[in-house]
Amino acid sequence: MKTTESQPAAVPGRLPDFSSAELPVPPSSTWRIVGPGIVAAGVGLASGEFILYPYIASQVGLAFVWAAAVGLITQYFINMEIERYTLATGETVLTGFSRLGRHWGLFFVVLAFAANLWPGWVTSAATLVTYLFGGNVRWIAVGMLVAIGLILTLSPIVYRALERTQMLKVLAVGLLIFISSVFAIPGELWVETPALLAAARMPDELGWALLLGALAYAGAGGGQNLCQSNWIRDKGFGMGAHAPRIVSPLTGELVADVGSGWRFDPDPESLSCWRRWWRLANIEQLSTFVAISFVTILFTSILAYATLSGRDDLPRDISFLAIEGAVLSDRVAPWLGRLFWAVGAFSLFAAALGIVDYTSRLAADVLRTSYMRTRNESVMYAVLVWAMVLTGILILVSGMDQPLVLLVIAGCVAAFMMFIYSGLLIILNRRLLAPELRPAGYRVAALVWAVALFGILSAITIVDQARKLAG
Repeated sequence: MKTTESQPAAVPGRLPDFSSAELPVPPSSTWRIVGPGIVAAGVGLASGEFILYPYIASQVGLAFVWAAAVGLITQYFINMEIERYTLATGETVLTGFSRLGRHWGLFFVVLAFAANLWPGWVTSAATLVTYLFGGNVRWIAVGMLVAIGLILTLSPIVYRALERTQMLKVLAVGLLIFISSVFAIPGELWVETPALLAAARMPDELGWALLLGALAYAGAGGGQNLCQSNWIRDKGFGMGAHAPRIVSPLTGELVADVGSGWRFDPDPESLSCWRRWWRLANIEQLSTFVAISFVTILFTSILAYATLSGRDDLPRDISFLAIEGAVLSDRVAPWLGRLFWAVGAFSLFAAALGIVDYTSRLAADVLRTSYMRTRNESVMYAVLVWAMVLTGILILVSGMDQPLVLLVIAGCVAAFMMFIYSGLLIILNRRLLAPELRPAGYRVAALVWAVALFGILSAITIVDQARKLAG
């Protein structure tokens, strides 16, 4: 994968121009590129799938599962436009946004940290561990944060470690789905499920903030969608094969960072190659991220409805999962309740691993690209990982904890981010890509829909919360 000309020199205050390079030939098998969608699904199987949607189902049944389908299909189109830019240039989408305006990348990084700096997912994982073995949530969470820091900074190639962890998580969740479907969900409920799903409505008695958080966190959301371009770059998709991967400063082989992305000549041979990359990337995203996320949301919602429906004593925090596990233990056997908690704990830990990874990736990418061009991205990534870990530990040892409302706030921040970057994606891919590579009209329309959806819901939620504060 040799570029056809050297990297151009950077102009102060402006990103270097694109270099020229050949578009690598895609693999002949779809299986060779499977991974980024599973990582996205694995990282995304967290608050939405194990907390928000099950809680909503326990209160109003399956009437809101439709929102998961809407959210996932919308995110599919968003993710593919994010991937389009990286497939075509080898740059991350945040670098592309920084070409539109130098500080756009930093804007999204600040919002990602605002949503993710509080260690809510790792404390949720630690809480489920205490249901299994007892112990102190705070110190278990501290141990998990240290483990996350070590995994992300000692793995020779960070993406590979992340991909393997998320694949293991998806397999564990699949096992739980299969076993619980056989033992814990009554046959008559499966018969009633289509009618329950068809009774779709907006259950506004739960509050717009909670519903917006669930819609934004269906599958992924917020900064995680943006990181799709970083992950496919490290996987070697398209022109991303020319870019160096993030490695451990201790166990990996550091290479010099590049100054810009690349363009390929859109001749007939290259365009044929592009169409094959585009088809494979779409198949990978649909068959992994969209399918895995929806099946998981549907199953966890049905399971919560089967075990918790009709109860008016459920707390509005993760402790409702203690009640769900106890019900599974009583109705089926103690081992099923413990399996539920174990898979949930591992799932939330793996999500926390992915959240620290993608937040640090986004920040390292933006800082190195737009502000600290002489620094190595892998080293900056490692520093940011440990900064997040240590900040999380300080929050935990200070005695603060995170109720469900803070997860909801994080969801609202994610929705606001999606409102902004969905619009920027339209401009980016129509302005900086060759005409032959630009999105079709229906894909632009899907992004316009995303702008309207997340913009309107964000505005409604802000007004709703303002009224509550005023009252």
